Amino acid sequence: MSTEKRIKVALVGAGSWGLQHARVFSERPDVDFRAIFGRSEEKTRARAAAYGVRAYNDLDKLLKQEQPDLVSVCLPNQEHFATTLRIIQAGFPLLVEKPLVFDLGEADILLNEAAKRSLFFAINFNHRYARPVQMAHQAIADRRLGDISFATWRFGGEGSSDHPHANLIETQCHGFDMLEFLCGPIASVAAQMTDKTGGGYRTLVLALRFANGAVGSLVGSYDTSYAYPGTHLVEVNGDKGRILIEDTVRRYTFQPAGNEIGEVWQAGYFNDRDREFHRTFDKHLEAVLPAFKQGQRPPVPAEAGRRALELAHAAIRSFETGQRVSTL
Repeated sequence: MSTEKRIKVALVGAGSWGLQHARVFSERPDVDFRAIFGRSEEKTRARAAAYGVRAYNDLDKLLKQEQPDLVSVCLPNQEHFATTLRIIQAGFPLLVEKPLVFDLGEADILLNEAAKRSLFFAINFNHRYARPVQMAHQAIADRRLGDISFATWRFGGEGSSDHPHANLIETQCHGFDMLEFLCGPIASVAAQMTDKTGGGYRTLVLALRFANGAVGSLVGSYDTSYAYPGTHLVEVNGDKGRILIEDTVRRYTFQPAGNEIGEVWQAGYFNDRDREFHRTFDKHLEAVLPAFKQGQRPPVPAEAGRRALELAHAAIRSFETGQRVSTL
């Protein structure tokens, strides 16, 4: 391999999605994967041993001894703020998992503290890097759809949390991010939500208006199942054609208006890389790490996490007041 200096990476989090962080960093030849921090000594030692890195249960000790170039943060959804702030205030560049946080004031603190230190601060909205999403983004940029009139996002599965708006904030943040990635800024939102199954507002429907004049919808739920086929669907319609994204990585379809013949992409027999959802994180890192090495802004900066949270809180205000809420 190249003699170029490898990026020293430390991982904060030894949970289920943290396993994907450990996997992808351990596989990259341009990364020197050094250590894992976790709260459970037994779990952290086991995970570190599996990847041949050092285990820590003291975050400050890890940062001091390892001096990583980049810290990757993957913690339980409602426990992001304090640890992320400690890493930022210690002066380390970082990549964090979604959601950024649940509170807008906390989001602003993190962004301001990172900006004061000119830190690289990325967030893992990995859905953007699914092959069908990249194809859709390119088709829209190439004006194959013409003028977009409406877009729909639907995403549902199991989930549990003690936060009343967990589905909206920790899961549908991907929907907000992807709809704006494909269709531009969301200008306003109107919301309906239900808590009929208990455990908070686990199912919601949002009506959206984009700054370009198009309209949209977002349907999200923890009252369904990831076992169902078609658990995720994105549809974008324009005056020249329509795009469908099915189950994030499963299928992309473009069909011109008035034509019964369309174009379909789906992963071939040997193409596990594009077929597997987890590999969207690998593809995101292929953009993150070169940007980091070259001193550029992250391809998906932490501000995108703040924007998704802002849209979620606008939806909450809309539901609570019964009014459409502006988001620009």
